[in-house]
Amino acid sequence: MSVKKFGVGQPLRRVEDHRLVTGGGNYTDDYGPEKCLQAVVLRSPHAHARFTIKDVEAAKAIKGVKLVLTAQDVSHLGPVPCLAPMGNKDGTRNHVAHIPVLCEGVVKHVGDAVAFIVADDAQRARDAAEAIVVDYTPLPVAADMRAALKKGAAAVWPQQPDNVAYDAEMGEKGPVDAAFAKAAKVVSIEVENNRLITNYLETRGAVGEYDAKAGYKLTVSSQGVHGIRDTLAAKVLKVKPEKVRVVTGDVGGGFGTKTFTYREYPLVLEAAKRLRRPVKWTADRSDHFVADAHGRDNLSTAEVAMDAQGRFLAMRFDIIGNLGAYLSQYGPYIPYLGATMVTGVYRTPLIHVRVRGVYTNTVPVDAYRGAGRPEAAYLLERLVDRAARETGIRPDVLRRRNFIPPAAMPYKTPVGDRNYDTGDFDKHLTRAMEAADWNGFKDRLRASKKAGKLRGIGVATYIECTAWGSGEDVEIRLETDGTVTLFSGTQSNGQGHATAYAQFASQHLDLPPEKIRVVQGDTATVATGNGTGGSRSIPVGGVSVHLAAQNLAEKLKRLASDALEASASDLEIKDGGIGVVGTDRRISFVDLAKMPSATEAARTGEGDFTPPDATYPNGTHVAEVEIDPETGVTTIVNYNICDDFGVAVNPMLLAGQVHGGVVQGIGQALYERTVYGADGQLVTASFMDYCMPRADDVPSFAFETKNVPSTTNPLGIKGAGEAGSIGSCPAVMNAVVDALDRAHGIRDIDMPATPDRVFAAIRAASLRAAE
Repeated sequence: MSVKKFGVGQPLRRVEDHRLVTGGGNYTDDYGPEKCLQAVVLRSPHAHARFTIKDVEAAKAIKGVKLVLTAQDVSHLGPVPCLAPMGNKDGTRNHVAHIPVLCEGVVKHVGDAVAFIVADDAQRARDAAEAIVVDYTPLPVAADMRAALKKGAAAVWPQQPDNVAYDAEMGEKGPVDAAFAKAAKVVSIEVENNRLITNYLETRGAVGEYDAKAGYKLTVSSQGVHGIRDTLAAKVLKVKPEKVRVVTGDVGGGFGTKTFTYREYPLVLEAAKRLRRPVKWTADRSDHFVADAHGRDNLSTAEVAMDAQGRFLAMRFDIIGNLGAYLSQYGPYIPYLGATMVTGVYRTPLIHVRVRGVYTNTVPVDAYRGAGRPEAAYLLERLVDRAARETGIRPDVLRRRNFIPPAAMPYKTPVGDRNYDTGDFDKHLTRAMEAADWNGFKDRLRASKKAGKLRGIGVATYIECTAWGSGEDVEIRLETDGTVTLFSGTQSNGQGHATAYAQFASQHLDLPPEKIRVVQGDTATVATGNGTGGSRSIPVGGVSVHLAAQNLAEKLKRLASDALEASASDLEIKDGGIGVVGTDRRISFVDLAKMPSATEAARTGEGDFTPPDATYPNGTHVAEVEIDPETGVTTIVNYNICDDFGVAVNPMLLAGQVHGGVVQGIGQALYERTVYGADGQLVTASFMDYCMPRADDVPSFAFETKNVPSTTNPLGIKGAGEAGSIGSCPAVMNAVVDALDRAHGIRDIDMPATPDRVFAAIRAASLRAAE
C-alpha cells in the first residue's frame, strides 16, 4: 500500500477533537426534545429481600409527577435477556436468570430496580421516589464468591440452590494429569482478579420517544445501535425491528459496559408511549456504581508441570467467575472466552481448564475492556513468573524457552480452538527489555536501597484475540459538493473513528479528513452494524471502509473516463479530482458529481468484510516500581511497551489507545477495589471510597512496535483497543512481587496492591523474620 498524505500510516491529529473540546459535542444528555420529561429509578437498598409496594399514591400526588411504573405495569414487557448463557460440561444447562425490567416481589442486589418515576424535572421525580412506601423483608445474602459456593450458602435463586450458573471445561483431563504425575517440577498459584467499576466520564443516559405511526425512538449512549435495537424489539418490546429506531451521538467512553441493553431503555420507551411525550433518564454517578455492569471479578488457580530444564509439559486452570445476581448480556461467556486464551504465547502441549460462573447478590458482571482476555493473561503471566522464581530460571529465559516460535505459525492452541496466524514473541520481548535497560536494573536497585526504598522489575508477554465473528457493511458516497459521506455500523466511544476511517477513505480518494464525514449511530440511516467491541472497529470496520473506498474510486474513474475521453486504467485520483496520468486533463469531484450519469448509485461505493478468524495482537510490557516500606506506596518509575499490531493505521491514535489501556491496567493493579460487605452492601459506592488512577500516578510510557502483519484481513491489521489493559496488570504486579520478594521473600499479593495491603505484607514478613 502506497503512502498517501492523509492515508494509512500517517500520524494525523484527530479531526473530531476541535469540536469536542470547544463544546460542540452531542452527547445523550445534550439531547432535549420539546416537552421532554425527566425520570429516575427507585432502587433497592437491600442485596436480597422480599418487598411489597404499599403506597404510590403519595408519589403520584406530587405536583409535576406524570407517571409511576411498577412491575405490574410493565408485565407485558419481556426481561432484558442474557444472550450468551453457557452450558455445563455434561451438556445440561443451569438456571438462566434474565434481568426483569422492574422487580416483582423480590430484589436480588443493592441497586435493583423497583419503580420508575417520571416528572416535569428530575428533582420532582426524586421527591416522588422518596415518597413511595416499600416494605422490605431481608433475605439471606450470598455476597462473596467463595461463600456462595460453600454448602449451605444462601441461594441467590431457589432454582439454583448451589449458586453455580454453569460448570464447563476445556481439554482432556486424563493426559494432563498424567503429565503432572511425571513432571520434574510443579508450580502453582492462586490469584484474584479484582472486580472493577467502569467509571467512564459520561454516565449512561437514554431518551425515549414514541409515535403511533413510526414507533419507538431511543437516543442512548451506546457502543452500537443495531444490537440494542434488535434486543429491544425482539426480546423486550416484542415488536418488529423497523418499529424501533436507536440513535447514538457522541459517547464519552464505553469500555464494553455500554454495549449492553439495560432496563432503563425499555422503561423510557414505555413511559414515552404512555405519556405521548419524550422521557429522559440520565444516570448519576451513584446509579453507575449500582446499576451498570461491573467487570472482571475472577478467582483462579493455575498450575504448570515442567521438565528438568523448565520446559512446560502441561498446565491446569480452575477459573471461577462472579456473574452477579443476574446474567448480563454476555456475562457468562466472558470467563469462558478468557479461558480460550490461557495458552498464551507458550508451546504447552497439554492444557485442561475448568470454568465456573457463580451467582451472588451483587451487580451483574460483564465485558470490560478486554473481556476475559486480561484475566487469562494475568493468571498465566503470574504463573510463569512464579515458575521462574521457584526454578531459579530468569523470567525472560523461561519465557523464551517456551515461546511458540515464528516457524510454528500458524499455530493451533491445545484448548480454545484458537489459530494464531503470526507472531514473533522473542523479538518484542528482547526489544522491550533493551528499551527498559533490564541489564542496568541492579544499579538502580542499589540506588533505591540506599534511599531506603524497595525496587522491582516485572515483565509480561501477552497475546489476545480480537476482531472475530460478524462482519461490517460500509457505504461511502461522493456528495455534490465534492465531499464524501461514509456510513458505518460501528460506533466511536472516543477512539477516533472519524479520523481513522477518513484515512482509509483518503488512501483511495486522496481527500483531507475534513472533507470526509463519518456517519454512525442511527439505525434509520445506517442499515446494518455490529457496533464497537473486541477491538474490531479497525480490523473489521476499517477494512470494510477500505473496500468501500476502493469500490468508489473504481466507480468514479469509470464516470470520469467518459468526461475525459480516456480509459479508466489511465486515470489517477489526486487532490479532490481525477486526471489523466501525464497530462493536465482533469475533472474535479464537484464537477464529476454534477454529471447526468453521476447518479447516487454511481457515486456510492460499497464494502463488506467478515473476518475468517480473529487477529492476534501480542506484545511485551516491562514495568519498574519503587515501594516505600514506611507507607506501602508503590510508584511506577519506568514503563516500556513493545507490541505487534500488524500494521499501524495511525501511530498517534494507536499510542493513545495503548496508553489508555495501560492506565486502566495500572488502576486495577494498584488502586481500584470494589468491596461488598457480608450483607451485600457496596461499601465502595462512590469516589470517596473507590480510588481511580490519576495523572500523577502514572509515568510517561515508552511505546514502540515490532509488527508482523496479520493474515486474517487484507490489510494485515491486528486489533489494538484492548491490548494495553491486557499486558499491564501482570507486568505491574510481577514488578511489585519482584520488589517484595527481593526484600522480604513475599511472593503472594493480590490486586490491587494498595498501600495498606503492601504495608501489611511487609510488616507480617518482618515479624516472621524477627521470630
